[in-house]
Amino acid sequence: MPTAGTALEAKNLRKVYHRGAEQIVAVDDVSLTVQKGEFVSFIGPSGSGKTTLINILGCLDNATSGSLTLGNEILFAADKRMSESELTRIRRRVFGYIFQKFYLVPTLTVGENVVLPFAFYQKSADPTDPAEILRFLGLDKRIDHRPAELSGGEMQRVAIARALINKPEILLADEPTGNLDSKRSEEIGEVLRSLNKREGLTILLVTHNPRLAAIAERTITLIDGRIAG
Repeated sequence: MPTAGTALEAKNLRKVYHRGAEQIVAVDDVSLTVQKGEFVSFIGPSGSGKTTLINILGCLDNATSGSLTLGNEILFAADKRMSESELTRIRRRVFGYIFQKFYLVPTLTVGENVVLPFAFYQKSADPTDPAEILRFLGLDKRIDHRPAELSGGEMQRVAIARALINKPEILLADEPTGNLDSKRSEEIGEVLRSLNKREGLTILLVTHNPRLAAIAERTITLIDGRIAG
């Protein structure tokens, strides 16, 4: 069940890109709070700022202005900004990431792909047993297979297992079903719903698919970088 407390809080986030003399506002004065154990989806047309926003919330990108607090830690504000090494520590400790592309190493087995993050870092706490995650995702019989032997839905579930291996507090999923057909998309949606309901995992989901967005407890619509409504 969800745990009481605030997972993250963003205030007046703004992200501006410059293309020559042109100024592009990708995120425009966005404020939101996500509670621990909450499942929030972000939806909107292409170019609405969904991916930019979730990248900022997940410490993969910097905001031009505004503030972001994770639990009781201020990641950046007007008078404070964590260094890149500190943000790297936050990314490793707090977040798990799922993308539209699976980013599996074709020469490695399913099991080896799942534990690949161990090659880069390890938390002080014991990681989750990869076989346990793969059983939960229905992939235990595929542990010695390589990506070319898997369906698209199976490859995305391997990517989910990899994102979960270090027990993240927050899971960020950016268009996780973008490369999948409707049946496989529903399967991945059910996996995300189960992770939220059974494990109490905080999930932030970006999607252009209204049916997938509807599995979340709360849906935030972005238009032109701003929260609609």
